[in-house]
Amino acid sequence: MVYKVIGLMSGSSMDGLDIAHVQLEEVRGQWKYELLHADCIAYSDQWIADLNHARDMSVSDFLKLNTRYGRYLGGQINDFIVKHDIEHQVHFIASHGHTVFHEPEHYTTSQIGDGATIAAITGLPVISDLRAMDVALGGQGAPIVPIGDKLLFSEYDYLLNIGGIANITLPHNGSLIAFDICPANQILNALAAKEGKMMDENGAMAAQGTILGGVLEELNDSDYYKQSPPKSLSNEAARELVFPKLLESTHATNDLLCTTVQHIADQVEIAVRNFPHGKEQASLVITGGGAFNSYLTDRIKHALSAYNIVVTIPDANVVKFKEAIVMALIGTLRWREDTNVLSSVTGASKDSVGGALWIG
Repeated sequence: MVYKVIGLMSGSSMDGLDIAHVQLEEVRGQWKYELLHADCIAYSDQWIADLNHARDMSVSDFLKLNTRYGRYLGGQINDFIVKHDIEHQVHFIASHGHTVFHEPEHYTTSQIGDGATIAAITGLPVISDLRAMDVALGGQGAPIVPIGDKLLFSEYDYLLNIGGIANITLPHNGSLIAFDICPANQILNALAAKEGKMMDENGAMAAQGTILGGVLEELNDSDYYKQSPPKSLSNEAARELVFPKLLESTHATNDLLCTTVQHIADQVEIAVRNFPHGKEQASLVITGGGAFNSYLTDRIKHALSAYNIVVTIPDANVVKFKEAIVMALIGTLRWREDTNVLSSVTGASKDSVGGALWIG
């Protein structure tokens, strides 16, 4: 079967809305994909403020933001379809939405961007609320990308994604596990913003800094890092881990960036060390915006050099749009009523078919 799907992803780094038009093909249980078109739509300052403060809104304002953001997503999809001349070439839309509340310990998660609204605006079927069923089953609801790692990127042993939060997928005892490692681009970008920059491009500022030993030790000593998976970080929990220690520091920004990069590399190294591959040589692929930070990827390569792991950075479009591609796959599996969230990853009571379907 062949499916042409639009996948939407908005991550914690707040760099914009990723839209991917993907062709997915399944033959006798084997999946392959082709990225047909893709764009990243930068958020306005107002959208960044609204999404960042959604958790603190009143119930009425939160609900109105949910539908307003749904209308925004629907409008962006319509513009995308016209831009790429793909009218009548999209079977359905799979929308992750933007996570604004995530407390799986209370069986609660919310990714705003009302699916019914998107369906009404686009006239297309929409699959949304992709994490809700797993959380209802007692799972972390995250990461959910590992089903894509299993079906589309199985040639790699370790799959590291560095977005606002870094997460990893890896094999363990005959199945896949995955977990959030540590805050990543969201704190790097926040530190760069202190110097009036959107990001530390290529890690140039970090490369000029010096590691602050005491700060690094304090960062690495967080209780979260001592937990065993399954585990996940909400945006708020990620900020609580590192933002006060770094953004309130009087040290030079370059030194704080350098220290944060080493912190990320240290935590990646620990994750790999705790789950050894047992092979003569293994492979690790890096995707997400952090893959474009050459200083960060160099520090990760250095940290993993003793583990016989070949680190790969794929084609730029895969780096940028992998999560949107996987959202398209997750939506397709939901359309087929096939498993799309793995309990071995999230800790739920069973695998599940997640997502609400809205007919446009």
